[in-house]
Amino acid sequence: MMSGFRLNGRHVAGIFVGFFAVVIAVNVLMASYAIGGFGGTVVDNSYVASQRFNGWLAQARAQDALGWEAQAQIDPDRHLVLTLTGPQNAAVSAIAEHPLGKAADIVLHITRQADGRFRATMPLPPGRWLVRWTVRADRRAMRFVERQG
Repeated sequence: MMSGFRLNGRHVAGIFVGFFAVVIAVNVLMASYAIGGFGGTVVDNSYVASQRFNGWLAQARAQDALGWEAQAQIDPDRHLVLTLTGPQNAAVSAIAEHPLGKAADIVLHITRQADGRFRATMPLPPGRWLVRWTVRADRRAMRFVERQG
């Protein structure tokens, strides 16, 4: 049983043009998503960062030797709460940064609570954030970064 359809050069050309049109459209769409979702560089100069790497390792070892421990979380009202074990006279500061640089950095004001924990005075906006914490006590400092959201 034969049908009346015959594949000719125009059909084949149409198939090829349609295939490549879909491939190009998908590539353009993915490239626009990639460009729109990247907010900047991780480091401006990778050579300079590589030269400072050993210093950063030494700072990390010194920080670990302090024996201080910190655990950050978000309470139901979206306030950041830090539980700190170690120094009793600590001062805590924090900055929330959008991981892709799409939102402005937020300087969080941190207050000590009656239970000894530290709590941000304002809620963290919805979304993903990198929170850079600094704990200072006895002329020493501990710095760490936590992902929230």
